[in-house]
Amino acid sequence: MTSTSTGLRAGRREWTAFVVLMLPLLLVSMDVSVLYFAVPAISRELHPSSTQQLWIFDIYAFALAGLLITMGALGDRFGRRKLLLFGAAAFGAASVAAAYAQSADMLIAARAVLGIGGATLMPSTMALVRNLFLDEKQRAKAIAIWSSAMAGGIALGSVMSGVMIEHFWWGSVFLINVPAMVLLLALVPLLVPEFKNPAPGPFDLPSVPLSMAAVLPVIYGLKKTAADNGLGLIPVLSIVAGLAIGAVFVRRQLTRRDAMISPQLFHHRGFGPSIALNALATFAMMGSAYFATQYLQSVLGKGALEAALWSLAPSVCVGIAGPAAAAAVQRGADRASVIGAGFVTGAIGYGILALAGPDSLWTVLIGAAVLASGIVAVMSLVTDMAIGTVPPERAGSAAALLETGQEFGGAMGMAVLGSVGTAVYRSDVKDSLGGGPPTHGLPTDALDQVRETLGAAVAVAGRLKGQAGDQMLDAAREAFTHGMRIACGAGALVLVAAAALALVTLRRVGSAWPTAGGTPSTGGDTAAADGEETAGREVAPSH
Repeated sequence: MTSTSTGLRAGRREWTAFVVLMLPLLLVSMDVSVLYFAVPAISRELHPSSTQQLWIFDIYAFALAGLLITMGALGDRFGRRKLLLFGAAAFGAASVAAAYAQSADMLIAARAVLGIGGATLMPSTMALVRNLFLDEKQRAKAIAIWSSAMAGGIALGSVMSGVMIEHFWWGSVFLINVPAMVLLLALVPLLVPEFKNPAPGPFDLPSVPLSMAAVLPVIYGLKKTAADNGLGLIPVLSIVAGLAIGAVFVRRQLTRRDAMISPQLFHHRGFGPSIALNALATFAMMGSAYFATQYLQSVLGKGALEAALWSLAPSVCVGIAGPAAAAAVQRGADRASVIGAGFVTGAIGYGILALAGPDSLWTVLIGAAVLASGIVAVMSLVTDMAIGTVPPERAGSAAALLETGQEFGGAMGMAVLGSVGTAVYRSDVKDSLGGGPPTHGLPTDALDQVRETLGAAVAVAGRLKGQAGDQMLDAAREAFTHGMRIACGAGALVLVAAAALALVTLRRVGSAWPTAGGTPSTGGDTAAADGEETAGREVAPSH
């Protein structure tokens, strides 16, 4: 490694370690969508109830979101590499248990352990990237690749699921994880040094249940809103309870010297905006995915695997967007302006999606590609800013906060935009099919199902014969597309507002962590780099 004005430049060893760290990132993001095509086979083999089927899907996300803050703090205190290896072992073992589960309850339990493992892997990998790349430009490049891979992994998970189910039994979708985890356990001790806070202080154990009790009810309420397509009493009470407990958690963090989330993280005025802007970016990404997947399958009538393969097309642009945004900033472009431009690009993508009709495959694919490109550019830059402007010994906690914000943003995007689209859909279906039985030759119970969701309308159409079913399905598809257009218009407005927020909050934000005097250094990232170098020397690499 050679010395530069921005720190120590990473060499081949660090970049090789980075490639190894990409393995858990890809697998954790893939596990979000890997069950999409396995559900019919799981239903045939394990016979889950409707409640069990829901938990098979949701328990992974709940365990992941609820433990991110705890695992980030543990990594800072006890060692990020150590926590990464623990998470890899848990993730691999849980994958085997899920693949050979003999009952729905066994599969739910295995998915919960997968979520725990994922919560250890995600903040550990991002924090280790912070420690491996001390040079600002190299770190920005690495995080840009990291952000693109995370976005691509979700799309890849659904395709991989379809391919595996096509040729093997349903449990094979989980066994994909095992070779990668074995490789991770073998290579990480050889390539990745250990990093941790040299003076962590006592661990704030009571904050663990408090953080979970703050995060989980809000995530549950938002997911319940998305599933029910509207706010109900239980989701509202759940969200309010989570926010109330969250206020208690924040109060505790502000008043304790051994806080799990140090208030020092927010001393740099770019950190808080980074968390908020990253959540808004995830809001947009997940909100669009909610409609695009249904449009490909239920409006265009494509099979699940074919739809998943088409959904990979926008990923080509996603792989370029993050590194391109980082390169623009490194060449001297104003970071706030590039982030604002990314949000505006995402808004344009939503605008293109709003032009779609019931038979507009290429319009949807182009809109999704433009949207994803802008959002990934934003995510790579705000992630680099959030991680690069915190003390190195707090990088795990910073990464955990960033990823918890992503969970909130994604759930909010599906809940808000999904509810807007569903409200328009139900209104249009009621207007086009009428309210009284029989209508268009449909019985009352069938009409009630059609008014609920487009998926239900497709199922009803499959049971009907003749012109009545075709007319009903055409009306339902037109109603869904109209709802998608309105929701995409709302999403575009949110992203325009996010662009303005980025320009206002980031215009005067530097990249260096404040010095002991509390003000950012004026010499670029020199102070931050010095801190990184010191932290790296305080904890000797262990292999």
